[in-house]
Amino acid sequence: MDEKKLREKLVKFIRRKIGDQQDVEDVVQDTMISILDSQFNFKGDSSLETWVLGIAKHEISDFYRRKKIKQIVFSRLPFLKELVSEALGPELAYQELETKKRILQTLKNLSEGYSKILRLKYIDELSMKEIGKKLDLTVKAVESRLTRARLAFQKIYVQETGKNWSFTDD
Repeated sequence: MDEKKLREKLVKFIRRKIGDQQDVEDVVQDTMISILDSQFNFKGDSSLETWVLGIAKHEISDFYRRKKIKQIVFSRLPFLKELVSEALGPELAYQELETKKRILQTLKNLSEGYSKILRLKYIDELSMKEIGKKLDLTVKAVESRLTRARLAFQKIYVQETGKNWSFTDD
């Protein structure tokens, strides 16, 4: 099997397990490297295709394991995310800047009330109780408005960027 056919087969196989195209490309690349690193271990006990797809399965498992670890670590130690971002360099910084610009543009397109409540929650990092005091609302009213504001934000963000957005709360 030549390298081009092997790569096509890997892309199809991995795409069925992972949704995001960039992640698929990363896992394909990792799989190709693992194949090269372990090519001398291939004994011919199975077909080459079976052996290659076995390596791909391990790389997919590693991908999800790393993803889960990142989520756990960054949720418990958020300062690490900033350190990692700095370490990954200018490309990530550019992507982050573009995302921030899109977020700010979306906030501008929201009603003043929705924009304000989202800013208080996610930029100023106020608690529901603090937002309630500031806006002279009950905590339940803040929760209700925040839910509606999130939905409005998501709708506009998807319309403008074509990308999904989800809020994360502590």
